[in-house]
Amino acid sequence: MDDTLALPAAAAARRSPRPPAGRAWLLPLVVGAIYVFLLAPIVIVVLAAFNSGEYLRFPPEGFSLRWFVKAAQHQPFVRAFVYSLRLAVLATLASTVLGTMAALFVVRYARRARDLLRLLLVAPLQFPAILTGIALLIFFYATGLGTRGMRALLVGHTLVALPYVFLTVSTVLVGFDRSLEEAARSLGAGPLVTFWRITLPLIKGGLISGALFAFITSFDQFPISLLLISVGNTTLPIQLFDYLRFSFDPAAAAVSTVSIVLSVIIVVLIERLVGLESIYWGGPR
Repeated sequence: MDDTLALPAAAAARRSPRPPAGRAWLLPLVVGAIYVFLLAPIVIVVLAAFNSGEYLRFPPEGFSLRWFVKAAQHQPFVRAFVYSLRLAVLATLASTVLGTMAALFVVRYARRARDLLRLLLVAPLQFPAILTGIALLIFFYATGLGTRGMRALLVGHTLVALPYVFLTVSTVLVGFDRSLEEAARSLGAGPLVTFWRITLPLIKGGLISGALFAFITSFDQFPISLLLISVGNTTLPIQLFDYLRFSFDPAAAAVSTVSIVLSVIIVVLIERLVGLESIYWGGPR
């Protein structure tokens, strides 16, 4: 064989990302297994919610909607759902504002302390949530604030949701073209107008992504809620936990299915309003 033809062909073969022909099936198999691993628990819970039998089981014995009716008529579930929704909305608003401010400061103004601040802001992600909850519980009782009302839960949920907003907004700000802001300032726009008209639209994707993660984190938060709840302020995960200790019927699966549908609705709304690609790329559609 001519060496002048063999060498380019060998170099092309080394650069090619294609797997060997005999292993082409391996990648789809691994990807499919990951999807099954992630989605199987959700599918089982949803199917169990429509079970016509008396107990929570899979596969279901038949099709019925009566457990959704029972869950809707169960006042502790309704109160816990409304309370969790209010708490998640407030925690999302607080963590979005604080996380965005922290990202702007760390990326643009913090210099020598940048790494230390970044480490501190994402610290709640690095420690088990139960330890964060114990620390908050000791703090609230040591300072005399107590855990009565929504205050302690709001602080705890904001604390664990804030790192998601900080990380997503920081990622967008790292690649941000500041010449657009400088152009707006040169045309007479003040700092607030520049932020509202230039900065905010360009970081919208990261901000929405972080807010979405913050809402889901707060709505499904269990360890911190378990330690910081007070009488009359039960969140939905805690109410589900209490319910399953004494009752094992599909009403709990019906409530979980409603939570799953709520998450899907949020994703659909984001797609309709700003587009999911803005979450990935950090820019408007």
